[in-house]
Amino acid sequence: QVQLVESGGDLVQPGGSLRLSCAASGSIFSINIMGWYRQAPGNQRELVAALTSGGATNYADSVKGRFTISRDNAKNTVALQMNSLKPEDTAVYYCNLRVLSRSYWGQGTQVTVSS
Repeated sequence: QVQLVESGGDLVQPGGSLRLSCAASGSIFSINIMGWYRQAPGNQRELVAALTSGGATNYADSVKGRFTISRDNAKNTVALQMNSLKPEDTAVYYCNLRVLSRSYWGQGTQVTVSS
């Protein structure tokens, strides 16, 4: 059984920064993809950033240059550094793990960007 736990969501002002963290526990194969998705009210869940265990990255166009994803393969953790935050970044952010033809999700953490 795999479990993902997110942390770091908060209320911040436009232009501010946040760092989200996610820890995966359980039996996890070493070759996998960890990433972050987000969903705002009334919108579809979208990919924010993903990072394979081999180091390949994928970012949504809307966050390129502002967000940075990183991971610790030994600890099965992933982080998302978010800089220059905008009101449109407001959403629930979900941690995701894809491994062995399975997909796992965290419960989500709220990020609100407002003045």
